[in-house]
Amino acid sequence: NYWGTVVISIKIITCFSLSFKCFRRNQSLHGPSPVTTFGPKACMLQNPHAVMHIQDPASQRLTWNKPPKSVLVVKKIQDASLLQPFKELCVFLTEQKNMIVYVESKVLADTAIAGDESFGAVIQKFCTFREDLDDISNRVDFIICLGGDGTLLYASSLFQESVPPVMAFHLGSLGFLTPFKFDTYQSQVTQIIEGNTAIILRSRLRVRVVKKGIIMTNVSLVNVALGVLVQQVLNEVVVDRGPSSYLSNVDLFLDGHLITTVQGDGVIVSTPTGSTAYAVAAGASMIHPNVPAIMITPICPHSLSFRPIVVPAGVELKIMLSRDARNTAWVSFDGRKRQEICHGDSITITTSCFPVPSICFRDPVNDWFESLSQCLHWNVRKKQNYLSSEEEEF
Repeated sequence: NYWGTVVISIKIITCFSLSFKCFRRNQSLHGPSPVTTFGPKACMLQNPHAVMHIQDPASQRLTWNKPPKSVLVVKKIQDASLLQPFKELCVFLTEQKNMIVYVESKVLADTAIAGDESFGAVIQKFCTFREDLDDISNRVDFIICLGGDGTLLYASSLFQESVPPVMAFHLGSLGFLTPFKFDTYQSQVTQIIEGNTAIILRSRLRVRVVKKGIIMTNVSLVNVALGVLVQQVLNEVVVDRGPSSYLSNVDLFLDGHLITTVQGDGVIVSTPTGSTAYAVAAGASMIHPNVPAIMITPICPHSLSFRPIVVPAGVELKIMLSRDARNTAWVSFDGRKRQEICHGDSITITTSCFPVPSICFRDPVNDWFESLSQCLHWNVRKKQNYLSSEEEEF
């Protein structure tokens, strides 16, 4: 009858609701909300017209809580072509802008810099630091990079939490991430110091590597964590077979569930910024840095159906050696700090809440397409000729 049908329907809906509740996700698929304060003085200019907490990429603007007073100058090491731009920039910052300039100690170890007597007075004003030894995260208001994309990646690695705004000059080879030309550096740097410039928040990956080993107790053998490494990555995490001639054989988990086993040369887990680096060379799509996502790209998989995929930024990925793997694997972070991964070790990857605020030349959208065109020659082709009226008849 009618009421019996209603009762049965209510029971079905109730059971479905309870089942859905049991399997509800405990975290957002959108990933963590990025911090909007960068270093001690910089922050993002809030857009009152933003829907929720997601802003239009073209409306992301940088502003200063207080006037910036300090700057980190990151220079590509052992590059003679950068000596003169480096000296000109440092003189401009210290003498005309009265900025406190931070420089890495190994940069000043270059004899071409240390031995220049005319530059000695400027060197005396520098504040120096050493990578992995000195913490400058709360001392630097913004960063200027002189070099290529690798210089920006290195600057990112110096800050494992909040990153000051980064202004990158194109003085390297490719320059996909370095939109500024050095010819007009004085006016451009002045504009940055005055604030209200366009920025793009480049998401990073938080990578946690747990190294495990076996110790002998009075009762049995026990697996224990021998070391934990936490690293912030701007481009990609690469897990590969290293020097072994065997296929890499690693298990890939997503939110605790095994989704596939990678059998090939390895796998790349990248940010949207990293999608135009190693990942695109391995066949991945190119993703705009404002898209909240993580890319998973196999490296030469021994399978015709293993295609690159894009997953939401809020997931947690874990990579471990398969039980039947014939050899160990190796992991690197933006091409650095390469180390071996053995049985029992794990690599956990999530989206970091500490992005890199990269200062734009124009705006995030135009700068990205300009880089695609100029650096990667995206969709460059000789145009097809039009047909004349006589040719159309045939």
